[in-house]
Amino acid sequence: MPELRKDPVTGEWVIIRTERPYRPEDFRPLVPPTRSPGPCVLCEGHEGETPPELLAYRDGGEDRPNGPGWLVRVVPSKFPTLRVEGDLERRGHGVYDLMNGVGAHELVIESPCHDDTTASLSAAALESVVHAFQERMLDLRRDDRFRSVIVFKPGRHVRVPAGLGHPYSQLLATPTTPPDLSQELRHARSYFEYRERCLFCDILQQEADEGRRLVVDTEHVVGLVPFAARTPFETWLLPRRHVAGYEHVSAPERRDFARAMKAVLDRVQALFGDVAVAFVLHSAPFGDADAPYFHWHLEMTPSVAVPGFFADGAGFPVNPVPPEDAADLLRGRDG
Repeated sequence: MPELRKDPVTGEWVIIRTERPYRPEDFRPLVPPTRSPGPCVLCEGHEGETPPELLAYRDGGEDRPNGPGWLVRVVPSKFPTLRVEGDLERRGHGVYDLMNGVGAHELVIESPCHDDTTASLSAAALESVVHAFQERMLDLRRDDRFRSVIVFKPGRHVRVPAGLGHPYSQLLATPTTPPDLSQELRHARSYFEYRERCLFCDILQQEADEGRRLVVDTEHVVGLVPFAARTPFETWLLPRRHVAGYEHVSAPERRDFARAMKAVLDRVQALFGDVAVAFVLHSAPFGDADAPYFHWHLEMTPSVAVPGFFADGAGFPVNPVPPEDAADLLRGRDG
């Protein structure tokens, strides 16, 4: 019989289908993989075609700004969702509130090689990528116009822009807290006020005790399929140590974070082939970076679906794969 499961982090109810055991071969990419031929403006040797870099890691630590020899490079977006120039100018218009679209929109170029993908990167290369996330967050928090930073890689229903097939993720600094994060913060704060414990710490403890939804288990980071996963094979990575703001992670946590991310990406590719994996890094707003009630975490979503299956039931997310089954497959237990 199907189950309705409530996500304790968002308060959202999810329908979990149980009557048909889908196998990996039943799934197809939501968007067929498209690889634009290189080189492109994000490739090594084309540094002059992007805005000046904000951060780069280079071989041997050499300082050659805006030149080749880099491993990871961060540049402002040429077509920003929000613009870094100007003042917020918060104001009202009758019952409406508005402000200028001030923020920072950056591209984290994950590799100098056009033919790489996030999944093909080594754990060491991914560690450089997630280190860049942290360094940019530490820099952006110095700007008192910005309230929050979200790091993300689109995957679902998103096609690569013309001329780009390069591996990159995006970073958006905003003057307000993003809606999804606000919802999580609200529920986490309410849980803490009632129980005087962190919701995420309790989730980690229960998942470790039960073991049914664990996917990756390292010294510093745990990967799990959430109890009320909204989409097939959705996986969360969380630090064992209570850390609300991602900018406060330690070097060993970054290393294990990259290893856990690599492990999930490898298993997804083994199950489904070349599919996109979207992710969103949820980190506490700068003013709440030491909050006792929140835990930074990465939400990973493989862009796969069963042809002909509709994942929306009158506003309820519908997941055709029970989280326990998804965790079994992602651990490699597909017998």
